[in-house]
Amino acid sequence: MCRSFAWALIAAWIGIDPELHAQSAASQNADIVAAVSAASALLSPSALAHGALQALQALYSRPGTTLLWSHSGRATSQAQALLLLLQDPEGYGLEGKDYIGTDANGRALFQLPSDPANELLWTQFDARLSAAVLHFIADLHFGRVSPEAAGFKLREERAPFDLAAALERLSVAPDVNSALTTVEPPFYHYALLKEALARYRKIKRLPLAELPPVPKALKVGDSYAGVPALRSFLGAGGDLPGGASAPQTDLTFDASLRDAVRSFQLRHGLSVNGKLDKATLASMRTPPAQRIRQITLTLERWRWLTPFKTPPIIVNIPQFRLFAFRTTEDRVADILQMDVIVGRTYPQTQTPVFEGNMRYVILRPYWDVPYNITQHEMLAKIRANPAYMTAQHLEIASGSDDSSPAVPLTPESLDALAAGKLRLRQLPGEDNALGLAKFIFPNNYNVYLHSTPAHALFGESVRTFSHGCIRVSDPLTLATLVLKDAQGEWTREKVDAAMHGTRSVRVNLKQPINVLILYGTALATEAGPVFFFDDVYGYDKRLEQQLGLSPVQ
Repeated sequence: MCRSFAWALIAAWIGIDPELHAQSAASQNADIVAAVSAASALLSPSALAHGALQALQALYSRPGTTLLWSHSGRATSQAQALLLLLQDPEGYGLEGKDYIGTDANGRALFQLPSDPANELLWTQFDARLSAAVLHFIADLHFGRVSPEAAGFKLREERAPFDLAAALERLSVAPDVNSALTTVEPPFYHYALLKEALARYRKIKRLPLAELPPVPKALKVGDSYAGVPALRSFLGAGGDLPGGASAPQTDLTFDASLRDAVRSFQLRHGLSVNGKLDKATLASMRTPPAQRIRQITLTLERWRWLTPFKTPPIIVNIPQFRLFAFRTTEDRVADILQMDVIVGRTYPQTQTPVFEGNMRYVILRPYWDVPYNITQHEMLAKIRANPAYMTAQHLEIASGSDDSSPAVPLTPESLDALAAGKLRLRQLPGEDNALGLAKFIFPNNYNVYLHSTPAHALFGESVRTFSHGCIRVSDPLTLATLVLKDAQGEWTREKVDAAMHGTRSVRVNLKQPINVLILYGTALATEAGPVFFFDDVYGYDKRLEQQLGLSPVQ
């Protein structure tokens, strides 16, 4: 009552009719509510799931709400910058059609009001732009597709992110693009990949000549009509610095071209032989738009990840590579890398995409043969030749752990094995299928890291050979890193001795290690080159469909 009376006195003093003012405020508030309601239609299901509607409503429901994107009938510099960005967000790996649309009559939703003095038009414009930007920053921060829908099983909920506060910061930011970096994933290799995207968008615009067929595998000194085009192509990709500067009349396949071809082969997961063979030529003919698509799909997957709280271990399936971090920063100097072998491409043997916590390591492990392998691969061999058990160091066990006693091989025990009442295991040793080390991060897939006696397979460029588990090429170095803080002072020498000892040893980790099994077909490096990998499991195609993207022609 006192506040109302005071307002009436002030209004009378300055010549304002309180009743008319209240009517005006109510009308303005109704305009804002209507504008926000209409603008909310611009929010995607993904943005809505992350609270974009609540953020939009909160921004425009506060007392004394002022417009974010205009002053005195003119759009702010931030609004103008964002309008340009939303029309072409491909530099972020996003699609312009998702943010700048048209109304039911086909008119552009983001035309600036024609009447600078029309407050209603500016209110509607403000709410629409806020909704579009909220949609954009939600996509930029969380991704457009939920990781679960794309087949990536995360363990933890994403940390809360204040979309309304992020939008307000953008509305006053001196540089919109710089301000957006606080919205994006904080990883260095995400930023590198975004830079690579800009380079490949430039390559896409280059008038590169098509490479003609190669009559034979070229060797140094051979003549090839496509050498000028090859030099230009390898130069554009960074494999041959200054490649386009060579004389166009020089058709010799020289040592510099051979080395550049090797660089290209290494970046694209090919056999690194320096030969312009059929597979290499086919990869070179992949349109730049396809490489751009690989980059944008990998950027989407980066957005699903939360900042690392502890140094993780990451396996990138299509790269066949493991990265064990020594710090939480994704810098190559602090990362142990090694080759891995992943699951075959059949659906039932593919390595799943998920994360877990490594809790212990077993040196000289038993191999508990999975029931499906026992059923479909082992039993027939054992029944046909009982000596197969001895030759493969196999035994039948009654219990569920390594201390379980062995059961004699009899027709009855084989029947129990077939029924799943007993289990088959392989004794520890050099020829054990798991090699000399097993790294356990409990999960529903029964997938883990382990070594292998089949070392020759690491020489293959495409390493999809397992039943789903991940074989590591350097188990001793990985175990030494993983166990550096474990109780018992596990030096490299002690780990090596245990791996070649006489018994199986379990070592519990002092702190769990986050393990992420990921899937990205593009990787930018600190040195500059961008690596591309085949979509071995078809996950890129699946993500394309979920994002509503047409296949690259």
